[in-house]
Amino acid sequence: MRLLPRDEKFFDLFTAVATFTVEAARLQQDLLRADSTRRGVIVDQIKRLEHQADQVTHDVVTRLDRVFITPLDREDIHELASRLDDVIDLIDGTARRLLIFHAGASPDGALVIAEVIVRATEQLQLAVAALEKNKGRTVLDACVQVKRLEEEGDSLYHEWLGRLFEGEPEALQVIKWKEIYDNLEKTLDTIEDAGNVLESISIKHA
Repeated sequence: MRLLPRDEKFFDLFTAVATFTVEAARLQQDLLRADSTRRGVIVDQIKRLEHQADQVTHDVVTRLDRVFITPLDREDIHELASRLDDVIDLIDGTARRLLIFHAGASPDGALVIAEVIVRATEQLQLAVAALEKNKGRTVLDACVQVKRLEEEGDSLYHEWLGRLFEGEPEALQVIKWKEIYDNLEKTLDTIEDAGNVLESISIKHA
Protein backbone atom coordinates (compact mmCIF):
# COMPACT_ATOMS: atom_id res chain seq x y z
CA MET A 1 0.00 0.00 0.00
CA ARG A 2 1.37 3.40 -0.97
CA LEU A 3 1.77 6.02 1.76
CA LEU A 4 1.35 8.83 -0.77
CA PRO A 5 -0.96 8.93 -3.80
CA ARG A 6 0.63 8.51 -7.20
CA ASP A 7 -0.96 10.21 -10.18
CA GLU A 8 -1.50 7.51 -12.81
CA LYS A 9 -3.21 9.94 -15.21
CA PHE A 10 0.10 10.36 -17.01
CA PHE A 11 -0.28 6.94 -18.61
CA ASP A 12 -3.70 7.88 -19.99
CA LEU A 13 -2.17 11.01 -21.49
CA PHE A 14 0.72 9.10 -23.09
CA THR A 15 -1.74 6.57 -24.51
CA ALA A 16 -3.86 9.39 -25.95
CA VAL A 17 -0.90 10.94 -27.79
CA ALA A 18 0.26 7.53 -29.06
CA THR A 19 -3.27 6.84 -30.35
CA PHE A 20 -3.49 10.22 -32.09
CA THR A 21 -0.13 9.47 -33.69
CA VAL A 22 -1.27 6.12 -35.12
CA GLU A 23 -4.38 7.81 -36.52
CA ALA A 24 -2.26 10.57 -38.06
CA ALA A 25 0.15 8.04 -39.60
CA ARG A 26 -2.77 6.19 -41.22
CA LEU A 27 -4.14 9.46 -42.54
CA GLN A 28 -0.70 10.24 -43.94
CA GLN A 29 -0.98 7.02 -45.97
CA ASP A 30 -4.40 8.12 -47.21
CA LEU A 31 -3.00 11.53 -48.06
CA LEU A 32 -0.20 10.12 -50.18
CA ARG A 33 -2.64 7.88 -52.03
CA ALA A 34 -5.18 10.68 -52.60
CA ASP A 35 -5.46 12.91 -55.61
CA SER A 36 -5.03 16.68 -55.25
CA THR A 37 -8.76 17.36 -54.84
CA ARG A 38 -8.96 15.27 -51.64
CA ARG A 39 -5.71 16.21 -49.99
CA GLY A 40 -6.83 19.43 -48.30
CA VAL A 41 -9.46 17.64 -46.22
CA ILE A 42 -6.99 14.98 -45.07
CA VAL A 43 -4.35 17.59 -44.17
CA ASP A 44 -6.97 19.33 -42.00
CA GLN A 45 -7.76 16.02 -40.25
CA ILE A 46 -4.08 15.49 -39.48
CA LYS A 47 -3.80 19.06 -38.17
CA ARG A 48 -6.73 18.46 -35.80
CA LEU A 49 -5.01 15.35 -34.42
CA GLU A 50 -1.74 17.24 -34.04
CA HIS A 51 -3.58 20.01 -32.16
CA GLN A 52 -5.22 17.48 -29.85
CA ALA A 53 -1.83 15.88 -29.18
CA ASP A 54 -0.37 19.31 -28.37
CA GLN A 55 -3.14 19.90 -25.83
CA VAL A 56 -2.50 16.54 -24.18
CA THR A 57 1.25 17.21 -24.06
CA HIS A 58 0.51 20.57 -22.44
CA ASP A 59 -1.63 18.70 -19.86
CA VAL A 60 1.34 16.45 -19.08
CA VAL A 61 3.63 19.41 -18.43
CA THR A 62 0.98 21.21 -16.36
CA ARG A 63 0.29 18.09 -14.31
CA LEU A 64 4.01 17.67 -13.60
CA ASP A 65 3.97 21.06 -11.88
CA ARG A 66 0.99 20.09 -9.70
CA VAL A 67 1.64 16.48 -8.72
CA PHE A 68 3.88 15.64 -5.79
CA ILE A 69 4.36 11.92 -6.47
CA THR A 70 4.69 10.78 -10.08
CA PRO A 71 4.61 7.20 -11.45
CA LEU A 72 7.89 7.78 -13.32
CA ASP A 73 10.82 10.13 -12.86
CA ARG A 74 9.82 13.66 -13.79
CA GLU A 75 12.53 14.01 -16.41
CA ASP A 76 11.41 10.73 -18.01
CA ILE A 77 7.79 11.89 -18.16
CA HIS A 78 8.82 15.16 -19.77
CA GLU A 79 11.17 13.45 -22.23
CA LEU A 80 8.61 10.84 -23.28
CA ALA A 81 5.88 13.44 -23.73
CA SER A 82 8.21 15.56 -25.88
CA ARG A 83 9.37 12.68 -28.08
CA LEU A 84 5.83 11.40 -28.68
CA ASP A 85 4.71 14.92 -29.59
CA ASP A 86 7.64 15.30 -31.98
CA VAL A 87 6.43 12.33 -34.04
CA ILE A 88 2.97 13.71 -34.75
CA ASP A 89 4.47 17.17 -35.37
CA LEU A 90 6.59 15.67 -38.15
CA ILE A 91 3.63 13.86 -39.69
CA ASP A 92 1.74 17.15 -39.69
CA GLY A 93 4.73 18.90 -41.25
CA THR A 94 4.95 16.35 -44.06
CA ALA A 95 1.23 16.72 -44.75
CA ARG A 96 1.54 20.49 -44.97
CA ARG A 97 4.48 20.26 -47.36
CA LEU A 98 2.60 17.87 -49.63
CA LEU A 99 -0.21 20.40 -49.92
CA ILE A 100 1.96 23.53 -50.20
CA PHE A 101 4.24 21.97 -52.80
CA HIS A 102 1.33 20.81 -55.03
CA ALA A 103 3.44 17.68 -55.16
CA GLY A 104 1.31 15.65 -57.55
CA ALA A 105 1.00 11.87 -57.57
CA SER A 106 3.11 10.14 -54.93
CA PRO A 107 5.97 7.91 -56.03
CA ASP A 108 5.75 4.33 -54.79
CA GLY A 109 8.64 4.97 -52.42
CA ALA A 110 6.66 7.50 -50.40
CA LEU A 111 3.81 5.00 -50.04
CA VAL A 112 5.99 2.15 -48.84
CA ILE A 113 7.84 4.35 -46.32
CA ALA A 114 4.51 5.72 -45.04
CA GLU A 115 3.36 2.14 -44.49
CA VAL A 116 6.48 1.45 -42.41
CA ILE A 117 5.71 4.57 -40.37
CA VAL A 118 2.22 3.24 -39.61
CA ARG A 119 3.66 -0.05 -38.36
CA ALA A 120 6.26 1.77 -36.27
CA THR A 121 3.66 4.03 -34.61
CA GLU A 122 1.56 0.94 -33.83
CA GLN A 123 4.54 -0.61 -32.05
CA LEU A 124 5.07 2.64 -30.17
CA GLN A 125 1.42 2.58 -29.09
CA LEU A 126 1.86 -1.03 -27.92
CA ALA A 127 4.94 -0.09 -25.89
CA VAL A 128 3.16 2.84 -24.22
CA ALA A 129 0.21 0.62 -23.27
CA ALA A 130 2.55 -2.05 -21.85
CA LEU A 131 4.47 0.54 -19.82
CA GLU A 132 1.37 1.34 -17.76
CA LYS A 133 0.82 -2.36 -17.01
CA ASN A 134 4.50 -2.71 -16.09
CA LYS A 135 4.98 -5.36 -18.78
CA GLY A 136 8.67 -4.73 -19.32
CA ARG A 137 9.19 -7.60 -21.75
CA THR A 138 6.39 -6.34 -24.01
CA VAL A 139 7.79 -2.80 -23.91
CA LEU A 140 11.26 -4.03 -24.88
CA ASP A 141 9.94 -6.32 -27.63
CA ALA A 142 7.94 -3.44 -29.15
CA CYS A 143 10.99 -1.17 -28.98
CA VAL A 144 13.06 -3.80 -30.80
CA GLN A 145 10.43 -3.82 -33.53
CA VAL A 146 10.57 -0.02 -33.71
CA LYS A 147 14.35 -0.20 -34.26
CA ARG A 148 13.91 -2.87 -36.94
CA LEU A 149 11.28 -0.79 -38.73
CA GLU A 150 13.48 2.31 -38.57
CA GLU A 151 16.25 0.32 -40.28
CA GLU A 152 13.79 -0.96 -42.89
CA GLY A 153 12.57 2.58 -43.52
CA ASP A 154 16.13 3.91 -43.74
CA SER A 155 16.98 1.35 -46.40
CA LEU A 156 13.84 2.22 -48.37
CA TYR A 157 14.59 5.93 -48.03
CA HIS A 158 18.04 5.56 -49.60
CA GLU A 159 16.75 3.28 -52.36
CA TRP A 160 13.87 5.53 -53.36
CA LEU A 161 15.80 8.75 -52.95
CA GLY A 162 18.27 7.39 -55.48
CA ARG A 163 15.43 6.58 -57.87
CA LEU A 164 14.35 10.23 -57.81
CA PHE A 165 17.54 11.11 -59.68
CA GLU A 166 17.38 8.36 -62.31
CA GLY A 167 17.15 9.37 -65.94
CA GLU A 168 16.40 13.02 -66.60
CA PRO A 169 13.91 13.96 -63.89
CA GLU A 170 12.14 17.31 -63.72
CA ALA A 171 14.19 19.36 -61.26
CA LEU A 172 11.29 20.91 -59.34
CA GLN A 173 9.68 17.52 -58.73
CA VAL A 174 12.98 16.18 -57.43
CA ILE A 175 13.27 19.09 -54.99
CA LYS A 176 9.70 18.60 -53.74
CA TRP A 177 9.87 14.87 -53.24
CA LYS A 178 13.38 14.89 -51.79
CA GLU A 179 12.14 17.11 -48.96
CA ILE A 180 9.09 14.92 -48.43
CA TYR A 181 11.28 11.79 -48.36
CA ASP A 182 13.59 13.54 -45.88
CA ASN A 183 10.65 14.27 -43.60
CA LEU A 184 9.35 10.71 -43.79
CA GLU A 185 12.80 9.39 -42.86
CA LYS A 186 13.10 11.91 -40.03
CA THR A 187 9.72 10.75 -38.72
CA LEU A 188 11.03 7.20 -38.42
CA ASP A 189 14.15 8.47 -36.65
CA THR A 190 11.95 10.33 -34.17
CA ILE A 191 9.78 7.26 -33.58
CA GLU A 192 12.98 5.39 -32.75
CA ASP A 193 13.96 8.21 -30.35
CA ALA A 194 10.62 7.78 -28.55
CA GLY A 195 11.19 4.02 -28.47
CA ASN A 196 14.62 4.56 -26.91
CA VAL A 197 13.04 6.65 -24.15
CA LEU A 198 10.43 3.95 -23.50
CA GLU A 199 13.13 1.29 -23.44
CA SER A 200 15.20 3.28 -20.94
CA ILE A 201 12.20 3.86 -18.67
CA SER A 202 11.23 0.19 -18.79
CA ILE A 203 14.73 -0.97 -17.88
CA LYS A 204 14.96 1.60 -15.08
CA HIS A 205 11.71 0.39 -13.53
CA ALA A 206 12.19 -3.33 -14.13
